[in-house]
Formats: sequence, C-alpha cells, structure tokens
Amino acid sequence: MVTALLSPTTTAAAADSASPAPRAAATVTVPAGVTAGVAVFDRQTGTFTEQLNPTMQFRSASIVKLLIALDYLWNRDPAYEIPAADRTQFNSMLRSSDDDAASDFWVRDGGRAIVTRMSDELELANTNPPPADQDGMWGYTTTTAADTVKIYRYLLDQAPAPVRELIMGQLRQSTRCSATDSFDQHFGIAGAFNRPWAVKQGWSGFGGVENGTCGSDASALGTAAEPPLDVTRPALHTTGTVGTGDRSIVAVFTLHPVGATYGRAYTDLGRLTRSLTVPGGVRPTGTWFGTWSSDVNVRAGATTDSDVLTQLPAGVEVLVGCQKEGQTVSVPPYTNQWWAYLPQYGGYVTNIYISSPGNQLPNVPLCSSQQ
Repeated sequence: MVTALLSPTTTAAAADSASPAPRAAATVTVPAGVTAGVAVFDRQTGTFTEQLNPTMQFRSASIVKLLIALDYLWNRDPAYEIPAADRTQFNSMLRSSDDDAASDFWVRDGGRAIVTRMSDELELANTNPPPADQDGMWGYTTTTAADTVKIYRYLLDQAPAPVRELIMGQLRQSTRCSATDSFDQHFGIAGAFNRPWAVKQGWSGFGGVENGTCGSDASALGTAAEPPLDVTRPALHTTGTVGTGDRSIVAVFTLHPVGATYGRAYTDLGRLTRSLTVPGGVRPTGTWFGTWSSDVNVRAGATTDSDVLTQLPAGVEVLVGCQKEGQTVSVPPYTNQWWAYLPQYGGYVTNIYISSPGNQLPNVPLCSSQQ
C-alpha cells in the first residue's frame, strides 16, 4: 500500500500559498457567446499568470479521466505493475481519450465514488461526482479550472515518480484522433504552442455532424435522463502543461452557444488559448486563416493523388506555415493551383478552402524545396 506516498497534504498547502483569488484577466480574449473558466499557473514563480472565473463549475467531459487514472493507481504497490490488459486501456484512456476504457475503469472502481475519493484526497474545492441517479455518466462530473490546476500540481510535484510518468507520459503522447470516436483532439494547448506539452482534452455535446475523419464525441453522456446541470451548451476544454520542465499548467474550460459546430468551437477555443500569458510556451510560426466547407482533406503532398492524412473539422481555423504551387484544383466556380502547408498537421490543403480573396495567400512565404 502506498497511500502515504500519495498524500496530497503538502500539495494542498503549496497550492494555497499561491493565492487563486480571481483577478481581471486583461489578456484573455473570450469570443462572443463563449463562457470560459481559465487558470494558468507558472510553476517556476509559483504564481498564476491568468485567472478568469477559475472556480466556475463546468461538466468535466473527459477531464475526469485524470481522476479515474489517479484513483486506479492510488493504492498500488511501489512497483506499479499494471496487468497488461489494464495497461493497454489505461494508456488509451489518457493518450487517445478512449471512452470505453474510461467506462470500464469507472464501473470496476466504484463509479461516482472515484470522484468523491479523489476530491477528498486532493482537497479539490469544487469537484463533484455526477448526481446519484446518473452514476454511469462520468462526463457529468463537475470541476473547475482552479481544481484542475491542483490535480496537475499534485501529479508534477507530489505524486511518486512512477505515477507521474505513467500519467504524464501518456499525456505527452496525445494522439490527434481520439480512440473511441475519432475526434480531432489537438485543439487549444496542442494548437497554440509547440511541443513540449502534455494535454488532456474534453468535449461534449457536438454529436457526429461534420467533424471530419476526426469525428464525434458525446463524452460518455449515456442514455439516461439529463441531470440538473447545464448540458445544453456544447463544452470544449483544454488542460495540461506547456514548456520545458512542464513550466506552466494551463486549464481552460469553455461552453459554446447551442448549435455551435465543432469547428467553430475549436476555433474559438484556439483563439482564447493563444491570447493567454503562458510562461515557457513557444508559439508556432505561421499565419492563421479560416477555412470553409466540410470534409476538407489534408494531404501528404500538393496533389489530389497524395495520401489523405486526415480531414479538417468543418470551418476550423488553421495555421499556414508556407504555400507552394501544385496540382490545379477546380471546385466551381473556383480554380486554384496553390496549396497551403499546415505544419500542425504535417500536410497540405488546396488554397481553395482557405478563406482568403486571392489564389495565393497574402504574407505567407513560399515553401522550401524540402517541404
């Protein structure tokens, strides 16, 4: 038993020493119609650089998987030898946001009692399990940006090294597409900053409409009646660490207007995250452009014969690193031979689908011969 090793007493005290009192977040850009809770903690200085509604409760969606993982490891022996089948599910739950794996651990380990145990152990002020009559709906766990920072501070500063590496190691290897529903989960932190970063993302309420090959997620909302919680507005959350040595902890929770597309929410969360002061974060080089249409292919080369790497969420904003002439593409009434290189996808899209008046994008350099 390693309960003593996992005790968060010193963590809670350390967190209290950096006052989480809300302040006006002058640098935070919150798009119209979006409700946000934000906390950014600089581990080097021990201070918050951003706080906006840090104690506002949101349904957690997949962020609760951090607590499911911690609870699973809490009383294991120092070797942390996880059975092979469990290890596969554990890794997929964190790295690829596998809902089926999370549901399995949730049922086996006590359901809502998981959240109660971890909330008590980590002294989380505003994290609560789903309502008693919604025990299977782990996505309805409520939490806040401030409590999420506490979870990461525990992982980074107090958890035994094997626990830290088991969890953070998977978050550093976050896959672009989620395992259960093929959502594109490299939004927020993953789009706003270059590696190194580690992320656990959450999304809920977008269904399966026009989300590309990285498709749709209900975040285990289940089939039971809705609890007394705001589940009508789509939720999109980005949490994790940014910079060398996990310098900054970032937690951004957002709700979007009813009917908002995944691409719209993806773009709005990206703009909000890029507006934050995040010490240690390195922003990628390029220019952001909007896109239009759905099922837009990102290809390995600047031709329609090149392999399809993925498809963009409908209408999402993308970072363009450079452009080059390639195969002429016709989508009446448009014809264009220029292609945009998207460094965060490692591939090209025809400029036809980039929202810009000319065939060639303004202020975007030509790609080198190696690109």
